[in-house]
Amino acid sequence: MKNNEIPAYAGIKNYINGEFINPESNQWIDNYNPSNGEVYGQIPNSSKEDVEQAFQSAKSAFPSWSQTTLEERSRILIKISELLEANLDRFAEAESKDNGKPVSLAKMVDIPRAASNFRFFGNAITQFASESHESVGQNAVNYTLRQPIGVVGCISPWNLPLYLFTWKIAPAIAAGNCVVAKPSEVTPMTAYLLGEICSEAGLPKGVLNIVHGLGTTTGQAIVEHPNIKAISFTGGTATGAHIAKVAAPMFKKLSLELGGKNPNIIFADCDYDDMLNTTVRSSFANQGQICLCGSRIFVEETIYEKFKADFVEKVKSLKVGHPSEIDTNIGALVSKPHLEKVKSYIKIAKEEGATILCGGNEVTVEGYENGYYLQPTVIEVKTDDCRVNQEEIFGPVVTIMPFKTEDDVLEMANKVKYGLSATLWTNNLKRTMRMSNQLQAGIVWVNTWMMRDLRTPFGGVKASGVGREGGFEALRFFTEAKNVCIKY
Repeated sequence: MKNNEIPAYAGIKNYINGEFINPESNQWIDNYNPSNGEVYGQIPNSSKEDVEQAFQSAKSAFPSWSQTTLEERSRILIKISELLEANLDRFAEAESKDNGKPVSLAKMVDIPRAASNFRFFGNAITQFASESHESVGQNAVNYTLRQPIGVVGCISPWNLPLYLFTWKIAPAIAAGNCVVAKPSEVTPMTAYLLGEICSEAGLPKGVLNIVHGLGTTTGQAIVEHPNIKAISFTGGTATGAHIAKVAAPMFKKLSLELGGKNPNIIFADCDYDDMLNTTVRSSFANQGQICLCGSRIFVEETIYEKFKADFVEKVKSLKVGHPSEIDTNIGALVSKPHLEKVKSYIKIAKEEGATILCGGNEVTVEGYENGYYLQPTVIEVKTDDCRVNQEEIFGPVVTIMPFKTEDDVLEMANKVKYGLSATLWTNNLKRTMRMSNQLQAGIVWVNTWMMRDLRTPFGGVKASGVGREGGFEALRFFTEAKNVCIKY
């Protein structure tokens, strides 16, 4: 990868059996730049035939890759990590151009985390130990093998394109599987560039196959393929339910990381300045397009008015601008349809009698008048069961409301169909322990947000998903456990 420039017009191809090829149908989908609303490339509109070709490539590669030593797999994954780091600028600019997020965010967070995924799982696979048990008095030993599944499917979303793509691929191939992967058709560029990196790192042909296209065609073909034995999916709850319905009769393994409507609970005894600064970030990072954003803010009534004034003041100071500008805080939303969806919820809030404390309007950025820009929006709601407090908006929009007691806020926090994450701000240890136990969420942050350790399990409860990713949980998902019992 010697060229550090992203071409003005990007033609993307499928990556199958280590080669970049056109789709069988020779049909293409326009790819838009969210910052200016213009088409800047095309991606394959892949069909069932393309998915089958990718599967056959993965199937052929599996016998050799599954028997490759852990040390060799580890070496290749770590090499991929190093090459991602060496090409940081190129990948960050591509991620920003595709997604609309600030280049600075992609450079500081998204691409380094993608590199970390490969490095972490490259090391973790060498530490993934089997269990053994001596059956005392029975002259027998039991041990557990962890064997790769075979060909697996990985389908990732548009909000953190490369990070969540590699979050699935890295443990899958580390465990010895071969992969048929589909990135979001809205943000395909860094997945395409990853194919180049994998070839350069020496990943054998067929171990990773990247097929571009729509969820309803390409994604559907992956999910319903009878010999793709596991599906790891991150995306919307409705799509996750559809995948589960299709996969169930074939008894596929499923890992579904779905939607969230995460509570941010603020008590008066918190470290106020730290809380305030972090809450601005947890509300609007990546234009609020992170499944872990704290979109429902509950504030203890004794500090509610002070928080409301201070929070709104800070939110108003955030700059909405072109993603390439170094001082941009809020870039473009990912697509025109998504912008319209987010705007529709602001309209719903007004109809429900809520108060728009700031934001709520589109922003025109000079020179990029057709981009998908929206002011960060703070909505004061009257009741916790209104639609904007119950339904996932997934944009730069948060709701705030006061609470009186711990019991009250626990009830409101848990009274949604989702259960991905929760954030709790308090210096009361007993309260921390009580509420962490009672909050219905897969992740609880206390006095922080988005502090991640790749060794820990990641995932949600209720409509936020099934299964866990991260650490050995991911390696367990991408392997089958086999008990061997030997009598001696």
